[in-house]
Amino acid sequence: MNNNTIHILLADDDEDDKLLFKEALDELSFSTQLSTVKNGQALMQLLTEKKEEFPDILFLDLVMPKKNGSDCLVEIKESEEMKKLSVIIYSVSGFEEYANFLCQKGAHFYLRKSNFDALKRALHYILALLSENKLTSPTKENFLLNV
Repeated sequence: MNNNTIHILLADDDEDDKLLFKEALDELSFSTQLSTVKNGQALMQLLTEKKEEFPDILFLDLVMPKKNGSDCLVEIKESEEMKKLSVIIYSVSGFEEYANFLCQKGAHFYLRKSNFDALKRALHYILALLSENKLTSPTKENFLLNV
């Protein structure tokens, strides 16, 4: 985080969800810079061709075209260059089936897509942890984010 600006990458194919995410960020007191990609293939291409630094945090949808979020997570966490990237699952589907898998593979939290106020609270919580360098390795007990 240079200049205290948090660089956020959102991988999501739903334009309405991306807009809601941006609006929630804009209402928070953190200085952020948001970039988006619309599918897993574009995400992995961006990360592997990254000429500058990686984003400070990645919000990753599970259900995307071309490459799904869980495949991207595995690829990111198995890469020496990318494995330290903080990844938050941001999706509506698959929590019960994938919770253990996603946590074991290194995602920090599972943030279920819901209403605007819940999203704002969760983003504030996550970005506060990140800005204080307290976003640590994931724990199964705290994986589903209910803020």
